Amino acid sequence: MTDPQPNNPLHGLTLERMLTELVDQLGWPTLGRRISIRCFNHEPSIASSLKFLRRTPWARAQVEALYLESLRTRDVAAGARRSGVGTPTPR
Repeated sequence: MTDPQPNNPLHGLTLERMLTELVDQLGWPTLGRRISIRCFNHEPSIASSLKFLRRTPWARAQVEALYLESLRTRDVAAGARRSGVGTPTPR
């Protein structure tokens, strides 16, 4: 039986989806600098990274934290665009 988790932004997300979005957004070099693990810095691939992250709770926790940070950053940027903050005023 699964309980709904309305306050958990990671609920229903796979580790593969989080990693893929982070790689698309940041790229492997930046991801490797932000979270210094070998599978991000030496011949990175989604498959090898997932294998390592699934066996290593501390590394998975860091990826999840970075993903949550990226969600907050996107939400702030989207809010700024909606409110017109940071957009040039027409002359």
